[in-house]
Amino acid sequence: MAQIENLDKPRANALNQNYERERKLSFSESLYLPEILKALWYSFKQIFQPTFTLNYPEEKWDPPAIFRGRPVLVEDDGKERCVACGLCARACPPLAISMQANEDADDPKERYPDFFEINMLRCIYCGYCEEVCPEEAIVMSKDYDIVFESREEAIYDKQRLLVPKEDLKERLDFLREYKNRQFGKFWDFQEENNIHSVRDRDREFNSGLSLVEMLEQQKSNDKTKADSDWAR
Repeated sequence: MAQIENLDKPRANALNQNYERERKLSFSESLYLPEILKALWYSFKQIFQPTFTLNYPEEKWDPPAIFRGRPVLVEDDGKERCVACGLCARACPPLAISMQANEDADDPKERYPDFFEINMLRCIYCGYCEEVCPEEAIVMSKDYDIVFESREEAIYDKQRLLVPKEDLKERLDFLREYKNRQFGKFWDFQEENNIHSVRDRDREFNSGLSLVEMLEQQKSNDKTKADSDWAR
């Protein structure tokens, strides 16, 4: 049979060295007046301390680059960086992101989101979408002042999500430093990585080759030196 715990017995408290008399008050402590006077004296001293309160909304707080605000899409040279890979939607815990991919033969990156929506009522600002994005196409902005008058207004489409990369420079620079420190100073995002094509992976691809010939051709391609350090 389990022994009943004696709740009246004092316990050792790391914050109180004199724990043996934890439940025994002195005469002055039993009056409670000294503690009340201490609290009043502390409040009185705070009156003359400098204030740090912002007169919102006239004065607004400027968050640091580490702040995770409203997620936005990076607009690069008038186009979205997003290639509609779907990783952000798959990683989103509350399922706030939805998209549909489309292809454009004239676009160097081929794929783009036909539509991209984020339900801001579901978003929990965890930053998982930013972590998994291979193109740095979706990042957390400094925007925290968000108000909706209806549920429909809370669904941000692609046009409302697009923000020029110049306005997101602080966050993008922070991500480069953060990811380099996290993974050992070897991660270096190149914006040229976003301009790629599946058609150019193997310029000598021939559907008439046998499996053995295709493997030999692939080995030959792998031995070819890349044009730049990032093109691998």
